[in-house]
Amino acid sequence: MLKSMTGYGKAICELADKKITVEIKSLNSKQLDLNTRIPSYYREKDLIVRNEIARVLVRGKVDFAIYVELTDVDKNNLINKQLVKKYYLQIKEMADEMGVETSPEFFTSVLRFPEVLKTDREELDENEWNQIYAKITSSINELNGFREQEGIALQKDISLRIKNISSFLGQIDQFEKERVERIKTRLKTNLEEFFKSENIDANRFEQEVIYYLEKIDITEEKVRLANHCKYFNEIMKAEEYPGKKLGFISQEIGREINTIGSKANDSDIQKLVVGMKDDLEKIKEQLLNVL
Repeated sequence: MLKSMTGYGKAICELADKKITVEIKSLNSKQLDLNTRIPSYYREKDLIVRNEIARVLVRGKVDFAIYVELTDVDKNNLINKQLVKKYYLQIKEMADEMGVETSPEFFTSVLRFPEVLKTDREELDENEWNQIYAKITSSINELNGFREQEGIALQKDISLRIKNISSFLGQIDQFEKERVERIKTRLKTNLEEFFKSENIDANRFEQEVIYYLEKIDITEEKVRLANHCKYFNEIMKAEEYPGKKLGFISQEIGREINTIGSKANDSDIQKLVVGMKDDLEKIKEQLLNVL
């Protein structure tokens, strides 16, 4: 079953003095590209969070964030006076250099800067963290569920396009006999334009035609293409994370289609090749987002 690499998850944890919001989103990527934004108070748990995300999501460009909203500012929450002074002086100095007047709301804005409000605690409360971690796993699972739902749609579309390629391949046979006859006729006509028909050795002509037809024969390509399509479907249904392997198989499918197109020398078959290429390009686009 296919999974998409795109997804979103969110969970909220209501504690006695704060509201914790956990958000995670992912996009497609060749490997796991993980970015976390965790408040300094919980930073010691960053590795645990990263390991859990890597275990469940495996691959993709993942952005994870924890947002803290204080609901009860008690005596343990203090203003970092030294940091406020640094912020204030640096910004005022810049404003004076640029000739910008500071408004009455300027100082209030400084109080909203990062790390201005500090929490005077010696160590992280493990019970609190357990509640938050439960929400973290919940958000990851929600994103994973989103991936599974989108994967169902992806698999349906890709399966249809592989079926289309197989259908186009099956239609080639009806043009094969006429194609051979047209090639024979064209070769003979071209020869007769340069030589009189009585000067043409019939046996030698047949040998040359056979040699030429062997050079443009597409039987092997058709067999390989059919096998590649079959193998593609097997991998798509059997493996848990088939994205990369399906990408490799799609490249092999493309090679066989291109070879059939270059050897065909027939307008009807070329139309079928164009149809196969169109479906294959759509498959490749979809596979960029398959886990």
